[in-house]
Amino acid sequence: MLMTLYEWGSLLLRWTHVITGIAWIGSSFYFMHLDASIRRTPDIPEGKGGEAWEVHGGGFYQVRKYLVAPDFLPEELTWHKWQSYSTWLSGFCLLLWVYYAQSSLLLIDPSVRELSPLAAFCIGIGGLAIGWLFYDYLCKSPIGKDDTRLAAIGFAFVVFMAWFFQQMFSARGAFIHTGALMATMMSANVFFVIIPNQHKVIAALKAGQEPDPALGKAAKQRSAHNNYLTLPVLFLMLSNHYPLTYSSPYAFVVVGAILIAGALIRVFYNERHAGRGDKWWTWVVAALLVWGAISLSAYSSPAFRDAFDLGALEAPKTTDTVLASTVPPQVSDVLTRRCTVCHATTPVWQGINTPPKGILLDTPTNVARNAHEVLIQAVMTHAMPPNNVTEMTMDERHVLRDWLLKGEGKTAGADGAVKVAVR
Repeated sequence: MLMTLYEWGSLLLRWTHVITGIAWIGSSFYFMHLDASIRRTPDIPEGKGGEAWEVHGGGFYQVRKYLVAPDFLPEELTWHKWQSYSTWLSGFCLLLWVYYAQSSLLLIDPSVRELSPLAAFCIGIGGLAIGWLFYDYLCKSPIGKDDTRLAAIGFAFVVFMAWFFQQMFSARGAFIHTGALMATMMSANVFFVIIPNQHKVIAALKAGQEPDPALGKAAKQRSAHNNYLTLPVLFLMLSNHYPLTYSSPYAFVVVGAILIAGALIRVFYNERHAGRGDKWWTWVVAALLVWGAISLSAYSSPAFRDAFDLGALEAPKTTDTVLASTVPPQVSDVLTRRCTVCHATTPVWQGINTPPKGILLDTPTNVARNAHEVLIQAVMTHAMPPNNVTEMTMDERHVLRDWLLKGEGKTAGADGAVKVAVR
C-alpha cells in the first residue's frame, strides 16, 4: 500500500507541476509577446506606454499599458504570480519525492561519489540556494548594468554548476538539479524582485509620486532572464526520460549548447513580435548547437562508442532473411541477475512492487518486446540498473551488446522465440 501511495503521489505531483508550469510559461510568453506588440497611441505620451489590439475566441481585446499613473487606477488588479510559485513548489516537492526519497536509486552514484542521503540532500538543496544568491548578487552588482556581460557570466555560472552537480550526483540527478537551479532562479526572480518592485511602483502611483525607474528596469531585466531560461529548463526537466542526453561525461557542455539554442529561439520570437523582422539565422545556429549536443553526447560517451563497436560483432551471413532464435542462456543469466529483480511480474527489490514503467524482462517474449529499451538503457548508456545498484559488469553489458546488435526489428513469436530481422 505504501508503494501504491508513493506512485500515485509521484503522478499527482508531476501532474500538478505540469499544469502550473503550463500556466506560468503561457503567461510569461504572452506578456513578452504583448510587451513587444505595444504601439504608441496619441493620448499616451511617447515612452510612457501604448496599446495593442488582439483578437481571440471571436472577440476583440484592447490592451493598454501605462508606464505612468493613469487617470484611474482600480482597487482590484490581476496579479500573475501564483503560476510561478505553484510551479516551483510542486517541482520542489517532486524533487524531494522522487530523487531524495529514492536517493540510493536515482541520485547517489557510488562510482561518482560516495554520499549519504543526508549529504546528498545538503549538497543539492545548498546548491540551489547558493546558486540563487550568487545570481542575485551578479544582477545587483555593477556587472548587472551591462546585460551582455551579465549574460556571459551567468551562462558560465550555470555551466559550471552543471559540471559541479556532475561531480556530486548520478548523471540523471545532475541534469535535474541543473534544471532545478535555473527554475529556482526564475521563480525567485518573481518572488524577490518582480512582484515586490511592482508593489512599490503601485504604492508610489497611488500616492501621486513618481515611481523609481530603477524598480521597473530591474523587474524587466529579471523578466527577460526568465524568458530566455524557459526553454532550456523545459529541456532539462524532460531529459530524465532520455539517458542519451545526460550520460556523456561532457553533459555540462550539452547544457551550455541547449542554453544558447533555447535563448536564440526566444530571440527569434521576441524580435518577430516586436516587428523587427524574422531573424531566421537564430534557428540555423540553434539547430547546429543541438546537433553539436547530439554528437557530443553520443561520441564522447565510452558506453556509446563501445555499443557500436560493430567490428567486434560477427557479420550477418545474410541480409534478406528473418532469423529465429531463442534468447541465449548467457543473456538470460545477465537479465535475471541484474534486471529482473525489478523488471518482473513480482519484483523482489525492496521498495518496488510493480515493474518500473511496466517493462518486463522475465520471459523471452518480454525481452524481445523491450529489446530497444535494453539497448538504450543498459548498453548505449549505463542508465540501468540505476546507479548500477545490481553491479552489472562491463562484460555483462558486452553480452547484451553482442546479442542485441546482431540485427534490427526484434519481435517475438507465439512460441517465445526471438525473431531478428537482419538487413
